[in-house]
Amino acid sequence: MRYEVRFSSSSEEKTRVIELERDGAVWRVKLDGRPFAVDAVEIAPNTLSILLDGQSFEINVTPSPDGKLKLQTASREFIAEVIDPRAWSGRHHGGVEAEGRQQIVAPMPGKVVRLLVREGDRVEAGQGLLVVEAMKMQNEIRSPKNGSVERVLAKEGQPVNAGDVLCVVA
Repeated sequence: MRYEVRFSSSSEEKTRVIELERDGAVWRVKLDGRPFAVDAVEIAPNTLSILLDGQSFEINVTPSPDGKLKLQTASREFIAEVIDPRAWSGRHHGGVEAEGRQQIVAPMPGKVVRLLVREGDRVEAGQGLLVVEAMKMQNEIRSPKNGSVERVLAKEGQPVNAGDVLCVVA
């Protein structure tokens, strides 16, 4: 999955864009279009250990009520805003639609707070299927393709772990 994040620091007015692409356990990172070698590991909830171009950083991530993230290192603080990953992929790659039967999985541990579809419903690519709350933020999980909802395996109020199958779109 690819993400685009805009961030700024309290000491700088400049807004920078980071493009993140996760390929298994490896992250590919570009800062304002320039690639960087990065190794990132979550060492505790909301705490990341990052090795960036040979330098080590510990970053604490705190979600804010407005949906932005506060990122703190030992010496600096940044405010980050995650731009919709679907919008990013659409701008750069033409919005390729998934093919075949798709299992929709929880991207992170949390709780299902709202089901937006039922079994048998027709859905469009990008249409919301359900909402998962994680770290006090609600995340709408969207369909990767046009099709129909074959199965809904989640229930409202159900806790989920990252990777749990929530529904199937065929």
